Amino acid sequence: MRKIRALTTLGYFLLFFITLSAGTVSAQGAGSFSLKDGDRVVFLGNSIFENDFQFGYLELVLTTRFADKGITFRNLGWTGDNVWGEGRSTYTNPPTPYEHLMEDITKTQPTVVFLGYGGVEAQDGQAGLPHFKEGLNKLLDKLDELGAKTVLLSTIPVVSTDTAQRISQRNADLDLYSKAISEVAGQRKKQFIDIYNAILAATNKEEIIENTVHLNEAGYYHLAKILEKALGLETSPKTTTITVSKTGAQADNARILPAGQEKTLAKFIIDEKYLPLPAPRKSGQIAENAQIIKASGLKKGFYSLTADNAEVVTASAAEWAKGVAITQGPQFTQAEEIRTMILKKNELHFFQYRPLNQTYIIGFRRYEQGRHVKGLEEQNILIKWLEGQIILNSEPKEVVYELKKLE
Repeated sequence: MRKIRALTTLGYFLLFFITLSAGTVSAQGAGSFSLKDGDRVVFLGNSIFENDFQFGYLELVLTTRFADKGITFRNLGWTGDNVWGEGRSTYTNPPTPYEHLMEDITKTQPTVVFLGYGGVEAQDGQAGLPHFKEGLNKLLDKLDELGAKTVLLSTIPVVSTDTAQRISQRNADLDLYSKAISEVAGQRKKQFIDIYNAILAATNKEEIIENTVHLNEAGYYHLAKILEKALGLETSPKTTTITVSKTGAQADNARILPAGQEKTLAKFIIDEKYLPLPAPRKSGQIAENAQIIKASGLKKGFYSLTADNAEVVTASAAEWAKGVAITQGPQFTQAEEIRTMILKKNELHFFQYRPLNQTYIIGFRRYEQGRHVKGLEEQNILIKWLEGQIILNSEPKEVVYELKKLE
């Protein structure tokens, strides 16, 4: 059941303020993946997670698939980081980089952690494996101590046509570290997801990696779909079939409503379980989980499908008989609105836990500007309000479709 949240005058003020500012996949581990009400999901690792701050696909896919749960997220990705937290050495000791990493994890109070390391460590090759495994196990000990369930991700490949980049050797090392992560996951009975091979397969079809090592927007869309499938989440909505006849319309996987208007051949509501994951506009691809609508019994000609009186798609009778993918409309708009709120919330959190002048606010020179910590803490009001809005609006709203013949 949807959680009820009261919108106060403060809530509306905050909304106004924010609007202004603003292949093969393998998994192992006991049981299927699930999230429960109140879970705090943390993305912890290197740039594989930090770069998704720009896109929000990983959080969006889990938010919409568990829309009936009050789940919150924190992204602790840090470009260049490793299992020893060495990428976090942004201000003079204390704390040490590793203590910094431990503090960041503990403050988030995680119940589920997606772990994405190994890409940086793989630069040390075979010789660095023992040190990497030691750090990975130590990190898992900490997460176990906090009572968090952990899902380990493999590394991703590097892609470049520049022969000076030593692509083959680098990928051999990345694959080696992926296998090490899988081995540790198996030993500790943690879930492991091989994203290396799935991403590599996707690079053969589309440009999803830029600057050799970083996923672009299309890459994060693919990664979200890879995780969705690997976690055993439902990925394909049932096809809705509309049969039109002289006596009226019938439907499979939809509720027929009185047509009302003479030109309306069928008026119906599809009971959607979750919002679609909109594909990047620049990629030119169709969302893989798009709803398919088939319509039979139509005479030769073209027919338009509208949603809330706005055109969604127009196709011929022959195309409707085969099935037409719905790639826009109110539910895609709703999903994009959720993603926008996710990005705003994550931006607030990013500058809260990683302030630009953190040496002076929370570091060894905090005696100079430490008073600003209060301002950082006050951002929790905005973050929590946005989280409430995301939870409130992540379940699909009813959409009334109408199929009409174009004159």
